[in-house]
Amino acid sequence: MAHALYRLGRTAYRRWPVVIVAWLALIVALGAVAATQSKPMSDQFTIPGIPSEEAQTLQNELFPGSGDALDEASATVVVAAPEGETLDDPANAEAVQSLVSDLRDLPQMDEQTAQTAIVSPSRAAAGLEQQMAEAGEQNGMPEQVVAANVAAISPLSENGQIGTISWTFDVESSTDVEETTREEVEAALADARADGLQAEVNGTAMQAVPETGGTSELIGVAFALVVLVLTFGSLVAAGMPIISAFVGVGIGVIGVSIATIFTDIGTTTPILATMLGLAVGIDYALFILSRYRAELRHADREEAIGLALGRAGSAVVFAGLTVIIALAAFAVVGIPFLTSMGLAAAGTVFVAVLVSLTLVPALMGMLKGKAFAGRVRKDHLVTEGELVNNGTRWARLLRRRPLIAVIAVVAALVALAVPMKDIHLGLPTDSTAATDTTQRKAADLVSEGFGEGRQAPFLVVVDAREAAGDDPQAAQQAFGAVTEWAAGQDNVVNAQVTQVSEAGTGAQILVTPGTGGDDVATEDLLHDLRDSQAQIESETGATVGVTGLTAIQVDVSERLLEALVPYLAVVVGLAFLLLMMVFRSILVPLTATLGFLGSVLATLGATVLVFQQGLFGIFDPAPLMSFLPMLIIGIVFGLAMDYQVFLVTRMREAYVHGDTADGAVVDGFRFGSRVVTAAAAIMISVFAAFMLQDDTLVKSIGFALAFAVLLDAFLVRQVLIPALMYLMGDKAWWLPRWLDKIVPNVDVEGESLAREGSGSSSGGDHGHGGGSDGGPGDGGPGDGGDGGPGDDDGPEDDAPTGGRKGRHRPRHAAGAPVPEPAGR
Repeated sequence: MAHALYRLGRTAYRRWPVVIVAWLALIVALGAVAATQSKPMSDQFTIPGIPSEEAQTLQNELFPGSGDALDEASATVVVAAPEGETLDDPANAEAVQSLVSDLRDLPQMDEQTAQTAIVSPSRAAAGLEQQMAEAGEQNGMPEQVVAANVAAISPLSENGQIGTISWTFDVESSTDVEETTREEVEAALADARADGLQAEVNGTAMQAVPETGGTSELIGVAFALVVLVLTFGSLVAAGMPIISAFVGVGIGVIGVSIATIFTDIGTTTPILATMLGLAVGIDYALFILSRYRAELRHADREEAIGLALGRAGSAVVFAGLTVIIALAAFAVVGIPFLTSMGLAAAGTVFVAVLVSLTLVPALMGMLKGKAFAGRVRKDHLVTEGELVNNGTRWARLLRRRPLIAVIAVVAALVALAVPMKDIHLGLPTDSTAATDTTQRKAADLVSEGFGEGRQAPFLVVVDAREAAGDDPQAAQQAFGAVTEWAAGQDNVVNAQVTQVSEAGTGAQILVTPGTGGDDVATEDLLHDLRDSQAQIESETGATVGVTGLTAIQVDVSERLLEALVPYLAVVVGLAFLLLMMVFRSILVPLTATLGFLGSVLATLGATVLVFQQGLFGIFDPAPLMSFLPMLIIGIVFGLAMDYQVFLVTRMREAYVHGDTADGAVVDGFRFGSRVVTAAAAIMISVFAAFMLQDDTLVKSIGFALAFAVLLDAFLVRQVLIPALMYLMGDKAWWLPRWLDKIVPNVDVEGESLAREGSGSSSGGDHGHGGGSDGGPGDGGPGDGGDGGPGDDDGPEDDAPTGGRKGRHRPRHAAGAPVPEPAGR
């Protein structure tokens, strides 16, 4: 791999016009396809085979045209009179009627629906009460039962202050509702508010697609630019990773839009792709540019970019591969919407790797001696002795008390992970939206006027075709028995038959719980219904299924939680195998994997504290999004392996070339700590900036990923791992001889380039110009030395620095002597 990347770097450098034009042409071509062919995005949080989906299939069979509870374009306007007044008061009634007239004139509205469904809550409630009273009288139903049934579905609250107006737009899917239609709904509500009413709206039809490319992304990029300027000391060099990341993200997001032509894509999918694409795109370009700057000490520009790709580029490929595999593995759990998110993000990361390996060398070829122009600080060269920088000092400090460091980090991770035992997962609903949104305000008004359970009903579907046979009366008896069974469950406020099929052999029973959809008691009710479902089916001979929006959300969340353990096992097993190939060791991969687990569990615990339990009052308490834990595991795995590779490969190289185990750890931090610190700071800034978005799901993802990087990069990779390496000593690099023979050598650090002399000069591989990890550890702000060129005119003006002194005899980890590589 190292040799192929070496040639790729030199070719891209020489033929930079072709490479740059090719990327620009690709963006234009893909953009044209996306602009003309892409379809709207929609959130289809469903999983084939879950009980609620099967019940919904039965519902569509018995009641053709029932549609999909998650996809129908429904809207509910909630109006409230001022405190102490009712909607029937003359002024309020006039305002409500004016609102009704405005809503009837909305575009994308069926004329019949507009006249029958859009009426004042008072009028609708009176008509419903009369209709149900007549039906109750015909069926001999007690008055108190009729009254309870009316109250459970009435559009007017008991005190007459709050009312609802619900309808469905005349479109096939909620994604077909145009933005102009939503704007006209908001305009109608604004007029009602001006008339003295409180008016809000929610429903699937009012959910707009979250936008990317906003202020939050720009804030993250701005902070990343500051870090890059401090790292390179050059304004021009700092801009290269930003340009590279923008190209990669642009192509990735356009690709997501094109994917809508072939499959359903969720609205958060491009946001996740943008978030990851920006972070890894900047970091991968940073790794390559840092190594390029170091190689300029010992080679001309074309040779330096070839060596940079052959060494740091190999690590970038491996690091990107780990992220891609972890994200693509979402497909293993068989959850469609999560699969699309994972594949879209993986595709964006793949593009980011390609851009870093081709466009960055091409930009260097275009800029040549001006690649490090725009100096904001001077480079400081070390001409003799060993480089002592902040990474070196930190490694030596850890060497004094490694056991204390291990105990402190483990204790901190365990303390943060404890709240995870109370994790409660759910899917985004209007009730969990941000408090300042009209959707959340509408949901709060409904809970205030009608009870929390009004927005979390279950729909029990009864198929009595076999039970009825030739006796329609038997079907009616089955419906009654099922209704009584549902009403008798704990936490049920009301259960009533709302619709009977045309053949009289199917029924829909609306079950209203006493608690909201995000309450554990509502989930318990669903489980109680399912647990006793077989018994009622046996008693009535009918087939029963429980569905509805709430049931689907609970089933999806539980299925995701069940898939979490096998997915974690796949990712952890993969991590161990990949790291064993890279480091040719048993204990190093084991400690790296355990550190990854600690980061994930601690991150989940902290996210539970902040988002689910409302710590510090920053966010309203709400369940965590059901797919958040799996996203964290997949993404943090990839990023953790990035940091592990760029730190520990340098340690391994030093060890096999004669350093002591302790000296190898110090050497790894000498050349790797700064690049990991800079990369982690960039990732944290990009992820944390997404907390400024309005969408709660995006906020939680941004927080979780930023916190995970903070823990993994600084606590785990730069405290726990080196401390464990000190404690393990030479044993850290032990690998059984039989395993050493069958494990492939992936050469992530590009050592073969030095051994075989791939270029005009590969000397100084361990000098102060740069380490094998390609990091700018010697070039960061505040260090004693710098790996960058002394000026903008290339390496011919820079004197190579000396090699390190006092090396032991070169050896393999297993003890076998090996020849000293060229350029030492």
